[in-house]
Order: sequence, then structure tokens, then C-alpha cells
Amino acid sequence: MRKVLCVEPVIFIYIFASSLTSPLVQQFIYRRLWEEEYNSTFVSDSNVTYCEQNKSSPAYIKQKEVQEKASIFNMQLDLTGAVPSLIVAFVIVANGDRQGRKRSLVLPSMGALVADICFIVISYFSLTLSILFAVAFITGLFGSMATFLGGGFAFIADVCHDEKQKTTRIAVVDLIFGVVSGLAGLSSGYFLRGIGFTWTFLTASLLHVINIIYIIFFLEDTVGVSEFQHQTPLSCKERLRDTFSGVYMLFKTAPYKKRILIIVLLFTFMTYLFTMFGGSSLFTLYELDEPLCWNEVYIGYGAAAFTSVSLTSFLGVYLFSKCLKDIYIVFIGIFSYIGGMIMAAFAKTTLLMFLVRVPSLLCFMPIPVLRSMLSKVVLAGEQGAVFACIACLEVVTGTISLSVFNILYAATVAWFSGFSFLLSAGLCLIPLAALCWLLCTSWNGEDLALLVPEEVSSIESTDS
Repeated sequence: MRKVLCVEPVIFIYIFASSLTSPLVQQFIYRRLWEEEYNSTFVSDSNVTYCEQNKSSPAYIKQKEVQEKASIFNMQLDLTGAVPSLIVAFVIVANGDRQGRKRSLVLPSMGALVADICFIVISYFSLTLSILFAVAFITGLFGSMATFLGGGFAFIADVCHDEKQKTTRIAVVDLIFGVVSGLAGLSSGYFLRGIGFTWTFLTASLLHVINIIYIIFFLEDTVGVSEFQHQTPLSCKERLRDTFSGVYMLFKTAPYKKRILIIVLLFTFMTYLFTMFGGSSLFTLYELDEPLCWNEVYIGYGAAAFTSVSLTSFLGVYLFSKCLKDIYIVFIGIFSYIGGMIMAAFAKTTLLMFLVRVPSLLCFMPIPVLRSMLSKVVLAGEQGAVFACIACLEVVTGTISLSVFNILYAATVAWFSGFSFLLSAGLCLIPLAALCWLLCTSWNGEDLALLVPEEVSSIESTDS
């Protein structure tokens, strides 16, 4: 059977299935906690979710309690699956340089399938929400979105031989991520209203099955593993050493300039991801609360609005890369995100909440550009190592960010629910400061924003 090197369908299906269920999980938890608090069925009509806006009403106080409980529960759930997924992300993606990229694609797909099956059982039989903690831990052992994307981007880096096109190619994958997640988010509200939680989770499960079949039987790996299969099996100690040796050597043997550059770029990536993950993760809870009181369809519309943001961010990367250095594109994207978060903090009407996406039109640009900058700095045999670092940072940063912002939202929702958005905008000063340091030092003279492996070699020879 002839195999192909086209990984985009895998990314498309995985992102759609995951994004279809992601808003449903939050709404499922919110509704169950609502029913436990009110001891009644959750109410939702064709326009808005039932939402008490009289601040002196006892129902309003209970409503805020549900918001706080849902926020804390989501935080605890994220922490439960974070530790195992962190280890798996690092090991699987780092080993991809020697043992192939397909493992980092198929394992998270299997984990997502297990999670969706568990949600089917929990929703159909109305089981206790405590089971979700066991589900989160077990599925974390299969990897996470970071493992999948780490393998996917390393796959793209392997097949992309023209370094000048690498930024655009990685941006295309992020475009797929944004557009598909937006379409899935839009569909999720109609799925939920039309067929309910159980059948929607079943639909996502079938999509993951299709994806697993494609990865195993139709996708060709970019890394030859036949020579490793014929070698003498390694002991556990040797496997552990080989797993960490790639990342260790990436920093140990690199010259000073290259090592500092990688660290600063990873720090910038981590801090921006922290603010963006934390701020955007609160949108669903914020929209469910007063005065917006959105229902599942409006929440789907809100998620779909990010489709335009992904498209404009991709167009921004494509156009700006022709006339600007990568580092300036990152600057523009961060300022775009700051504008959107400040506007979201004071959005009290449905129209204004939708308009939040206007200043945020370019906020996704820093993510693919920083990935591309890191990929350009390292050599071909170090792609797995650098993307393993990125994957680990995504897991750690995402988990800490979700935990911090959910706790903060629970503590501030009663007096100012938009405070977390303002904090998210303020924290963007950290990655901006790191980028300014690069510009204000001799790094700017090296044209680091357009650094490619050939230039790295010249720097290495100069330092040595």
C-alpha cells in the first residue's frame, strides 16, 4: 500500500474533533454543577441561558457560586492530566528524531478517543463528575494536544526543505488549527441542541477512529526507523539516556550565542502562551455569566469568530514576512492581543463581545512565527529536540496558566469579572520586554529574526 506524506488531514480531523468537544466539556460541567446547586434542571431557551441579573437576589449569589465552582473544577481537572501528559510529550516528541513522528500523532489521538468514550458513558448514565479526574489522568498518559502538535510541526519541518518558506508553512498549520477549531466551535452549539452531549461525544469518537486508521495505514513517516528496528534492544536506562540526550546536547554543545537565543525565544514563547491561554480560556465562563448570559449557540458563534482571527493572522504572517523581520511580526501580534483583552474586560453586551475579535485580528501571529524562528535556529537533526521543548512548555505553561487564571477568575468574578482579562493584557509586557532586549543588544545585528541553519553554522564557527 502506497503511503503519503500529507499530515494536514490528520491535523484537520484531530483539531475538529477536539474543538467540537472542548466547549461541551465546560458546559457539561457547568450544567451538572448548576443542577446540583439549584436541585433543578438546567434551563436554556432559544435566546439566552437562564441567568439571574438582580444582584440582591439569592439566585444571583448561587449563580456566582456555580461560576466559582466550575472554574475551580476545570482547574483541578487540567492539573490532573498535566503531569502525565508533560512526561509523554517530552519523551515521545524528543524521540521522534530517531524513532519517527507517527507515535506523537497516534498516541494523542488514542487518548482523545478514550476520553470521548468515557464522556459518552458519564453523560448517558449520569455518573458523578468525580470520574472525570480518573479520565483526565488516564488520557494524559497518551499525551495531549501539545504532543500532537509537537509531532505535527516536527513532521512539517522535516518535509519543508526551503527554510524561507518554513514560517509560512507552519503558519498554514496554525491557520488550519484556528479555522477548524472555529468551525467546530460553531458546530458544537448546534450539535448540543440537536443531539445532546452523548451523541456529540460519539461523533467526535468516530472522527478519532478515522484519524487513527489514516495515521497507521496511510501516513508515511518522515524519519526512517528500519535501522533502529534491527539493532539490539536497548535497556531502560539506555532508552532514558537517549531520550534526554537530544535535548541536553541541543543546549550543551551549542555555542553561547545560539544557546542564549534559543532560551530567550523559548521564554518569549512561554510567556506569551501563558497570557493567551489564560485569558482566552475564560471566555466560555465569562459569556455564560451575566450580563451576557449566552446559550450554547451564542457560545458556538463566539468560538467561530476566532476563525476570522486565524485567517487574518495567517494573512498577516504571509504579507508581513515579505517586508518585515520575524521579530517585528511578533510585536504586532502581541499588541493586537493586548487590545482585544482590554476590550473584553469591559464588554457587557453581545455586540461588544463579538467586536472583541476586531482588535485581536492578528493575535495568533506570534505563535507560528516564534515556532518558525526556533526551527530555523537549530539544525535538521535537532528539530525533534526543539519541538519537544516547545511541547513541554505548552503543557506546563498551559496547565499553570489555566490554573492561575481559573483561580483568579473565581476570586474576582463577584466584583469584576473582567479583571482576569486586564491582567492577561498586562502580563504581555513580559514577552515584549524579552523582544526589546533582543532588539536593543547586539543580537539585532546578527539579523536573528531571519536566522537559518547556514547562518547558525557561521556563528558556531566564529564562536569556536
